[in-house]
Amino acid sequence: MEYVTAVPHPRSEAAGAAWAGRRSLAMALLCGALGAAVALLATRQRWAEGTATVAGGAFPLTAKGSDVTGVPAALAIVGLAALVAVFAVRRSGRLAVAALLALSGAGTVAAALTGASDGSALDEKAAEATGDTSAGVAALSHTAWPYVAAVGGVLLLLAGLLALRYGRLWPAMSGRYERGTARPRRTPAAVDPDRPEDLWKALDRGEDPT
Repeated sequence: MEYVTAVPHPRSEAAGAAWAGRRSLAMALLCGALGAAVALLATRQRWAEGTATVAGGAFPLTAKGSDVTGVPAALAIVGLAALVAVFAVRRSGRLAVAALLALSGAGTVAAALTGASDGSALDEKAAEATGDTSAGVAALSHTAWPYVAAVGGVLLLLAGLLALRYGRLWPAMSGRYERGTARPRRTPAAVDPDRPEDLWKALDRGEDPT
């Protein structure tokens, strides 16, 4: 008894690859844009709070994410730029930009988690408020916003990994505007010698109407 092995049709394989490319592209765009927006939004929120003793009283202090560290916001912008640049390059250039996108996400996660327990920004504000460089912060507490920024970094990282895995299937910008691309030359219009305006137009173009 003979067994016949089914051979996948090339057209079905191409259709499957195209579907995978479209789906991964949509997911990467969503994750990248959402991740950058979440990270940027989180860095503008309150990350830490505490009190400093001023003239015998307690003075409340707060620190935003941008006061604690500027790394997550900077890397979120870099990741967003890399997400756009993925479509402007091809082959090895696309791999390099996709790797930059993934590294931006990983760096955002690391910086956000590090800032989740950092109290140096509040110590600086306490020193400014009291005029004492050795002043510290009491009742120090942190909010959940650093972890929200880390979630944004995870989304950026996921977008970068998708670009590394499926970027070769994604479309690129048209090459008609790339340097070195030959542009089609326009055929000069026929000149009617009986029409003076055609003769003048031909002379303006640097053509010999004769």
